[in-house]
Amino acid sequence: MEIIKVKNLSKCFGKLCAVNDVTFSVKEGEVFAFLGPNGAGKSTTIKILTTLLKPDSGEVHLNGFNPAVSADDVRKSFGIIFQDPSLDDDLTALENLEIHGVLYHVPKELRAKRIEELLKIVELWDRRNDFVKNFSGGMKRRLEIARGLLHHPKIFFLDEPTIGLDPQTRNHIWGYIKELNKKEGITIFFTTHYMEEAQKVANRIAIIDHGKIVAQGTAKELKAKTKTKTLEDAFIKLTGKEIRAESAENSFLRMHKVWGGRK
Repeated sequence: MEIIKVKNLSKCFGKLCAVNDVTFSVKEGEVFAFLGPNGAGKSTTIKILTTLLKPDSGEVHLNGFNPAVSADDVRKSFGIIFQDPSLDDDLTALENLEIHGVLYHVPKELRAKRIEELLKIVELWDRRNDFVKNFSGGMKRRLEIARGLLHHPKIFFLDEPTIGLDPQTRNHIWGYIKELNKKEGITIFFTTHYMEEAQKVANRIAIIDHGKIVAQGTAKELKAKTKTKTLEDAFIKLTGKEIRAESAENSFLRMHKVWGGRK
């Protein structure tokens, strides 16, 4: 069963098209990597899938729901970790999870059980009453994983979840995620700039560049297609070697702010 369906999706910011006629699907229970250079359209696509942006055209279905029609049902279907930290540093780990559970209407008894279960999985149960501002970057990421999974989502979006973390912490975080994928059958949709993560963790990979999907398949299939020995070499061959600038979306918003929205 395909739990994410995207067909002919497009989103432009002025004359800049961040997503241009994109089509792909993700199977239920799959670990799916969405790769691309800076400004390729990854974050814009995720924002559309998670109801933060409306597309200009195309079709999107998550867990059988259309975000344009059933946004609340779509939001209940997924958890998410953004690139930037989104925890409240002035609250404890327990309080951060409690607030999330209340917002998602998780019943009190189930909420307490789920919080304990998840904090033990990410090895933070003993730190549940500590303020988040005293946590390391890796601990905060682990807490965000627990929070994002509290309401039993069918899909878990992770946008650069291990950026800036040391290799040991990154390895542990992916261990937790893979365990939850296996134990609860959660579909994982993630972006990363670490090619070894994508190759090690993902069942399938889609590569987006200049707003278009340029290749899809397993790491082995992508290497065979490009006649390369590593996923990183395949990625570079498909997307080029030049250093990329900021995303089309951020570029447009910055320009719009500078010019005050004038045409």
